[in-house]
Amino acid sequence: MDTPPDAARVGPDRRSVLELAAASAAGTLLASAAPRAWAGRQGSDIVLTEAHALSKAIATRKISCVEVMDAYLDQIERVNPKVNAIVALQDRPALIAQARERDAQVARGEIMGPLHGFPHAVKDLFWVKGIRSTSGSPIFKDFIPDKDSPPVARLRNAGAIFIGKTNAPEFGLGSHTYNPVYGATLNAYDQTKSAGGSSGGAAVSLALRLVPVADGGDFGGSLRNPAGWNNVFGFRPSFGVVANAGDVWQAGMGVAGPMARSVTDLALLLSVQAGYDAHAPLSWGSDGRQFLAPLSANMKGKRIAWLGDFGGFAPYEPGVLELCRTALKSFEAIGCVVEDAVPDMAPAPVWEAFIRLRWQQDGMGLVAYYNDPAKRALLKPEAIWEAEGALKLSAVDAAAASAVRTAWFRSVSRLFERYDYLVAPTAQVFPFDVHETWPHEIAGHPMSTYSEWMKAVCLISMTDCPSLAAPAGFGSQGLPIGLQIIAPVRRELDCLQLAYAYEQATRWTSKRPPALLAQA
Repeated sequence: MDTPPDAARVGPDRRSVLELAAASAAGTLLASAAPRAWAGRQGSDIVLTEAHALSKAIATRKISCVEVMDAYLDQIERVNPKVNAIVALQDRPALIAQARERDAQVARGEIMGPLHGFPHAVKDLFWVKGIRSTSGSPIFKDFIPDKDSPPVARLRNAGAIFIGKTNAPEFGLGSHTYNPVYGATLNAYDQTKSAGGSSGGAAVSLALRLVPVADGGDFGGSLRNPAGWNNVFGFRPSFGVVANAGDVWQAGMGVAGPMARSVTDLALLLSVQAGYDAHAPLSWGSDGRQFLAPLSANMKGKRIAWLGDFGGFAPYEPGVLELCRTALKSFEAIGCVVEDAVPDMAPAPVWEAFIRLRWQQDGMGLVAYYNDPAKRALLKPEAIWEAEGALKLSAVDAAAASAVRTAWFRSVSRLFERYDYLVAPTAQVFPFDVHETWPHEIAGHPMSTYSEWMKAVCLISMTDCPSLAAPAGFGSQGLPIGLQIIAPVRRELDCLQLAYAYEQATRWTSKRPPALLAQA
């Protein structure tokens, strides 16, 4: 059995996406079951409870882990067939048995951690021991790992019960969640639109209350884009804050991070994920408990640079920049000063360097499959493009791209000498038709690669700065978009504090829940 990539990295042809989307919309990927009658507490009360409050309720025995598990599994039965966000769902009796064990631990005073008894679905690019982990590829459609990925091990040690996986694109390639194993995941707000990606299944699961919190990964926007497109929060931390496999020999751009429906819940999950791991020697030795501190802080006088379209470099679909500019007024309302500003380095060479570093860091991991004709036939065109790019990349090219990245980091650092935060949209377009592989043009500008429509977000990945995606509101078609709140490297707490203040002023996740929740 081949081993798939044990890390989060950021489609078949156009016709196959149509077929995959149709299959997922028909709900063929989840066995149906009649809703169960509740005796006593309503399951809807449980799934609508924020994660930090749920954690306290479990620890104080105000609610049982079995009740929590039942409520979320019921919600999954009702809603998941409409969106195909959770895949590889485990058998209910076995999950209830695990919840009973967690209840017994609570009775003995043995709370494992903040996620004790939480039903949790792991992004399908990470390994979970004993659960099918496909990376969205038919090459690994039957692969069952015998160990957890480092980020998953931390979740397990904090008491999470793994109910299955959240859907992701093949090998995490592209900000649109579809694959030939499980099909397409549909947007929580419009089931004809993309959920974003690569953490699309995680974002939709959160928006529709299928899980209390969700994990994800981000290379070129995989935490930020789906968060923005589903009106939830996603956080790309600095490299090494969350330990991951695959970072032994170089500081890459792929990171793991949290997703949640509130900033407090986002901090709760990050407190579990963050910290040093001996299996990931470039992980950072910080204590994740720092993120459990109160997030309230005075934002008066904080200076924010609005990056916009990076001085005309990145085209945007009409309405995106306008909506995000409107959202900036909420920062001003809490006392921040917002100004237009961009780094003093031209972004075009940075984008070209990103492509080459992507080949080096992710494309190289696909070369073994590319070199096997049988496996190559199972790769989508974008994966083949990445592998072929890696094969033609010289050591000199890779070193030159790394030097450009260093220069870009220094340019952004100079901007941080004048500003406390940078802010930019989470995507260049609103959620697009789920039948498309990727946007081939934006506002009349052709996109030459499958990731170019996210290049403005990829520019932030090249800085290694923490970037927190927060809801910005809804466009004229009722589709959501988000804002990135960006702070200097390893200043994750700064991101959380500004996002918390912004959340108190906007309340988008509670103000505008998906219509599917009311229908369910």
